[in-house]
Amino acid sequence: MRRLLPAIVAVLLSATGPAAAAGCLQEQAIYADPDGAYELRFEPVGSASAATSNHFKLAVLKTDLVLDGVVMEAGDPPRPAGMIMNKCPEGDVTGADIAACTIWEGVLYAADAAGKIGLLPPEGSEAAAQILLPDLGPAIRSSSIWGKATVAPFDVLALKGCKP
Repeated sequence: MRRLLPAIVAVLLSATGPAAAAGCLQEQAIYADPDGAYELRFEPVGSASAATSNHFKLAVLKTDLVLDGVVMEAGDPPRPAGMIMNKCPEGDVTGADIAACTIWEGVLYAADAAGKIGLLPPEGSEAAAQILLPDLGPAIRSSSIWGKATVAPFDVLALKGCKP
């Protein structure tokens, strides 16, 4: 048993690093910024006919702020265009209503464990090791939530876990 203990510990430690991404689907992935101020949790879309390819929540830790995020294919060629919103109205709303509650918009990029950059994987795919939301920090600094959020996140969030 004593000879097996180091091997068992090594296996357990490796399961908490980048290898933990293996088997984790994008809609189960949990990401965090390097400062531990933000946590991004993907969720299942819930419908094959939805116009969105991914849903997520962005929590500003140590506050009660939880922002809604959606990803839709847009552009030519199609790319995963994301939006992060704060308390958007529901129902019959105008573009101005959505613009007023939007915190960030942009293309979501992903990096695999080897650092290769690509586009955010769609639901049902293996989770990316890291995601990149270009200019997220500056967008939060210039948004309506700044003040309650007092730390702007780095644009790269690393996989920290996987929901069952």
